[in-house]
Amino acid sequence: MNLIQRLKIRTELKRLEARVHESPSPSTFVDLGQVYINLGMHERTLEVAEDGLALFPQSNELRKLKSFAQKKRLADRIDRMRSQLTKARDPQPYHELANLHLELGDLEAVQGVCEECIRRFPDDAEAHLLLARACLLGFYRDLGAREGTAAMEHLEQVVTLGGDESAARRLLAELSWRIGSSTEVLRQVTELERLGCIDKELTAMRDTLGADAGRGGEDMAALFHDVESRGRMARAPVLRELRTMGLGFGPGGVAGAAGGDNDLHEVRATLAALAEREGVVKATYIRGAKALVKGQIRDSRDPFLRVVRVVARASQRAARRMDVGNFSKGVVDGAFGRLCVCSFGEALAAVQCDVGVDEDALLAELQELVAGSLVAATGRKS
Repeated sequence: MNLIQRLKIRTELKRLEARVHESPSPSTFVDLGQVYINLGMHERTLEVAEDGLALFPQSNELRKLKSFAQKKRLADRIDRMRSQLTKARDPQPYHELANLHLELGDLEAVQGVCEECIRRFPDDAEAHLLLARACLLGFYRDLGAREGTAAMEHLEQVVTLGGDESAARRLLAELSWRIGSSTEVLRQVTELERLGCIDKELTAMRDTLGADAGRGGEDMAALFHDVESRGRMARAPVLRELRTMGLGFGPGGVAGAAGGDNDLHEVRATLAALAEREGVVKATYIRGAKALVKGQIRDSRDPFLRVVRVVARASQRAARRMDVGNFSKGVVDGAFGRLCVCSFGEALAAVQCDVGVDEDALLAELQELVAGSLVAATGRKS
């Protein structure tokens, strides 16, 4: 790139940055992000996309820009890590690289990295677990019997090599449940109970099958081929099927883990209680493009939600730049008043309050609200 081209790009950057501040819109953020993409500045592209989404959370163009920037950033990390593999003295770099490929959804690359890792480190159980996860993604997407069988074999190998037995057995139980097995489900649930890893979901699964379900023999290969030939699973996902049966309702139960109306009611109730506290003006819970608000909201043009989004994004970005970890909660003063904000992942909660209010207590309640909503929405990780 010659000097004239650099000057042109610099001039274009300054013009677009000024437009973003003077007349922000999804298109101006996307135009600015495109220039950063052309310059290979993917971190800056991601920051622009996040800033735009804070103001325009329903913009599909900005979501696409953010997704593209995230993929390019992961690809850059993959290129850097691949050059270090030949010098690796332990399997950890292979695990990190395989996880990056999993994030990108490149299952063939995951398989290649894990197989290379196993050739160098034959007793590495984590590589088999990563391979199993990749095979499971492929099986749930395409319903191919070969991928399902391979996933089961790798999970059993994890147990044999003394790896993360609880994670492997849980995945085995869920896979067996989906393809219609009873014997294997009950066997894995029994082993998980022995390990002390039993929970309401697994207990409900066992109770649904009944005590006599596991007495007969089963041909697992035939069950996988049945799924492939029919083009659908024998059973719905555990959480969905148990919820329709009315099992496990209530906080922390199966239905709660799936994120039903009961959890939304709890979020509304918590927000209402916060808004009624002395000194609290407004309270909100935001996840993605959706938001719940309680308190003294003037009308649909009230800037409270936009201010909360911008403050949360700016705080997260500042924490990353200063290399002090992830921003989780804090208090911010400005022309908009005093905000107590708690943020984790795509969920955040905030209140606008008066000076002198017990901020630590508010932050603790906001943290409980955000953490509880994420647990309810994602369920227990395997």
